[in-house]
Order: sequence, then structure tokens, then C-alpha cells
Amino acid sequence: MNQSAGVRPQTDAHERASARRSHATRTAEMRARVVEAVIESISKIGYQRTTAAEIARCAGVTWGAVQHHFGDKDGILFAVLEESFDHFAQCLADFPDTDVLLEDRVERFVDRSWEHFSSSLYRSTFQILLNLPADIESSWQQTMLGEWTRVWSQYFDVDGTHGRRERELMQYTIAVLSGLAAIRMLEAKRGLRRNSQLDYLKGTLRRELREAAKDSKR
Repeated sequence: MNQSAGVRPQTDAHERASARRSHATRTAEMRARVVEAVIESISKIGYQRTTAAEIARCAGVTWGAVQHHFGDKDGILFAVLEESFDHFAQCLADFPDTDVLLEDRVERFVDRSWEHFSSSLYRSTFQILLNLPADIESSWQQTMLGEWTRVWSQYFDVDGTHGRRERELMQYTIAVLSGLAAIRMLEAKRGLRRNSQLDYLKGTLRRELREAAKDSKR
């Protein structure tokens, strides 16, 4: 009897810990399901038609359950944007060593960036950003630009200099990839590949980054 009484508190503690882990797992799964439902809905039927009811239907939950985890529709949209930033960072997280050739850096950077820009997650992000209020959109744009600058520097700012030419190249790259992604959205039914356009971008970056490196040494 005494041994049983001594074991019980440990058992209770274990059960409580398991319950907390189970609750945290269910919460994470619910949030992931709702975010995925928003991404899929916006990608397929557009931002305007992705209503609260449509989100709940796609996620297979009640709107009350969605509100419990996200507060309101804006809370869900911000969660999608955060998921998009995480996805972009993951696509490019394997930074090249400093001795990797420029040609290989450019190849890896463009291919992995396009993996993000060609995804349904980016299509949803693009539409969300277009429909955000101006003040909120500006804040998110600054966040995006900061993440881009961080990643770009890891790939190309080998010597620690990040001058105007490099910044312009980075902005040019964002513009090209965003433009190709927008065209891809319009041609979604045909699903055309973008290899030739991506090759043009790679060629431009190789040439311009070489010139920028020469300028920095003068």
C-alpha cells in the first residue's frame, strides 16, 4: 500500500505532462490545418472568395474553433504570411561555403528561390499582400525586404561589402521572380515552365556580380 501511494504522484505527473503534450500537438495540428486550408483556398479560388465560411469548410472545423486559435480572419492571414517567410528561409537555409564558386551560388540561389515563388504558398501570399491595408502592407514589405537582405548577404556578400549595385541587383532579382510568379498565376492552367527565363536571370546575376566584385576591389 505504501509503495503504491508513493508511485501515484509520479504517475499523475506523467499523465499531466502527456496531456499537455497531447493538447499542444492538437493545437499545432489544428493551426496547421487551418493555414493549409487558407493557402489552398486562395490559390484555387482567390482572396475575395476565401471567406470565413470557406476557410472553416476547407479545414473541416467550425469557425468558432478557427477564432479560438487565430482570433479573426486577419490573424489567419498573418499566420499564412509568417508561414511564407519560414518557407522562403527554409528553401535557402543551406548557405554555401565561402569557397563555392559564384556560378554555383547563383544556380543554387535562383533555383531555390523559384521553389518558393512557384509554390501555392507564394501565390496565396501575393494575393494577401495585395489586399492588406496600406500601413500593414508597408510593415510586411519591410519585413520581407529584411529577410531577403539577410539571405542575399549569406549567398553573395562574401567580403562583407553590400553596396548600391548589390542592392539594386537584389531588388532586380525580386522583381524578376515576382513577375515570373505573377505570369505563372495567369497561365496556371497551362503550367508552362520558366527554365529559359530563369536562365536569363542566372546569366545576368553572374555577369553583374562579377562586375560588382571587381568594383569593390578598385
